[in-house]
Amino acid sequence: MADSNCVAIVIGVTGLVGRELTKRLISKSKWKIYGVARQPEIIPIKSSSYHFIPCDLLDPFETKQKLSILHDVTHVFWVTWASQHPLDTAECCEENKAMLSNVLSAILPIAKGMKHFVLQTGMSHYVPVAVNGKTTHLFDEEWPRPKVSSNFYYVLEDTLHERLDGKVGWTVHRPGLLMGSSNRTLFNFIGSLCVYGTICKHLNLPFVFGGTSECWEESYIDGSDARLVAEQQIWAATRNGDGVSSNGEAFNAINGSSFSWKEIWPILGKKLGVRVPKETCMEEFWYTRAMEDKKRVWEEIVEKERLVETKMEELANWQFMDILFRFRAKLL
Repeated sequence: MADSNCVAIVIGVTGLVGRELTKRLISKSKWKIYGVARQPEIIPIKSSSYHFIPCDLLDPFETKQKLSILHDVTHVFWVTWASQHPLDTAECCEENKAMLSNVLSAILPIAKGMKHFVLQTGMSHYVPVAVNGKTTHLFDEEWPRPKVSSNFYYVLEDTLHERLDGKVGWTVHRPGLLMGSSNRTLFNFIGSLCVYGTICKHLNLPFVFGGTSECWEESYIDGSDARLVAEQQIWAATRNGDGVSSNGEAFNAINGSSFSWKEIWPILGKKLGVRVPKETCMEEFWYTRAMEDKKRVWEEIVEKERLVETKMEELANWQFMDILFRFRAKLL
């Protein structure tokens, strides 16, 4: 499908994939893009074809007020989620369904030319957030859903089946560990790693891997470059004319070959210019503990290097690092 007369709305535009989607759509020149998020980027995207809309999607009145005027929207990219509650709770399901329903109720009645809706979820489609025991879960789009009490990914898919099937084509995209650049992302692995490495370099600390020996030695998770995920989503959204036939078709969005942290840690250390010790894996090392008193150090680095002013917690999620490097299930 030609990209003339294509108007995208990127819900979650400040996230890892949202930023890449927007940059790629801008580069295709004939797209008009609306970007939606609660807060703007510290360094905003600048383009005459891009328009940022600050909006709290949990507020139905505000959502309708700001989005119901976007009658020209042809493609929706949903790359966001609400994280006020634990991911495997009924409250999380209700919150995310409310966000999606508010957007659909605002846009569907007025966007008569809508062609496709892209939904991004992730690896938790295949494995519960709380994993008991060491297990291996293989990504397969055709596998039935695991029996779990609550998973907001399923709620989002079911909502789209109910609201869009036979009317607007839609696809679901499931990346692995997302790798990209954003200062508005809760699970920002690359941001966390870079902040940790920068602090190590500044204080001349060893760049250690804080996790289990199993996670260190073996392939435990597949990575997904946010740029690749964005390209897949654009391809899926534009491949079929009106796209109505693609009711909920699922695509894994994985880079390819698996890796181990042991293989790539020295490469990361070299890239960051830090000292990687011979005994790199330290099970007793926890990022939340090691970094809890480093906020002032980060402020010193920002001032010394004349960086854009940010708080350490805006870029790094130490709890996520501790969980990731001690995860009990293999996601391959």
